[in-house]
Amino acid sequence: MSNKRLGKGLGALIRPVEEAPTPSTILGATLIPVKSIKENPHQPRKVFDEKKMEEMADSIREKGILTPITVKEDGDHFILVAGERRLRAAKLARLRSIPAYRIKVKDDAELLEMALIENIQREKLNSIEEAEAFALLQSKFKLNQTEIAKSIGKKRVTVSNTLRLLTLPREILESIRLNEISAGHGRAILMVKTNRGMVKLWKKIKRDHMSVRAVEKWVKEEINRSDTPIRNTMKKKPPPGFRVYENEMIELLGTKVKLKPSKEGGTIVIHYFSDEDLERIMELWRSME
Repeated sequence: MSNKRLGKGLGALIRPVEEAPTPSTILGATLIPVKSIKENPHQPRKVFDEKKMEEMADSIREKGILTPITVKEDGDHFILVAGERRLRAAKLARLRSIPAYRIKVKDDAELLEMALIENIQREKLNSIEEAEAFALLQSKFKLNQTEIAKSIGKKRVTVSNTLRLLTLPREILESIRLNEISAGHGRAILMVKTNRGMVKLWKKIKRDHMSVRAVEKWVKEEINRSDTPIRNTMKKKPPPGFRVYENEMIELLGTKVKLKPSKEGGTIVIHYFSDEDLERIMELWRSME
């Protein structure tokens, strides 16, 4: 499957139905029975807010569906490509039919590609679902982070930072997925070196209702506090602004950084936690040139 299709969105993939206008044709879409639509087996979105679904159903009862869903034909039925929330809300509103664009899909791989990109471009996924979608584009379609970023119109570092979230312990991933904490909290937690430390900080965040800024500050203070071996063995007094520089580099690179003064100059130690994390740091480094 060609990657040239990526980044165009579903608008460039939709083939209008070739039939004369009838009462069932709406703005290039056709009305199809709700009961004839099967769920997309590759739907990347896993969490649906029940309250928001009820609100959408109320809106549909009052004003109808303004944006058609997208489906592919499957014998006497249809498979949903895009519009999972609209379809679910339509069922809640007890609609018998729904406006839909019908498109031709070559295979399941292309169906998955369309579902992923449509969801990502519309920003309907939470951070973990988005990270899983990026990871799937990497593994299923063999796209690198630059290609993924180009296909969805985001910066490469955004893709890299999102993928880093998948290295968090399982319980923290689920917490972000359920919106108990934010992706910003997750990135701050990643500054902690061990899984045990990450889980401990995660529990503290929930218990103390810490903001992302508060977590970042706490982590930096803990990193500085754990630096006693360096302080005890230093041959000379740290230069003015030593901690400020170190914290600034931590914030700039989004990872653990250590400045180690010595008799003459010193060294900078930049930590990375995976090959993807190293690639992200290198991309940031290159952008500074």
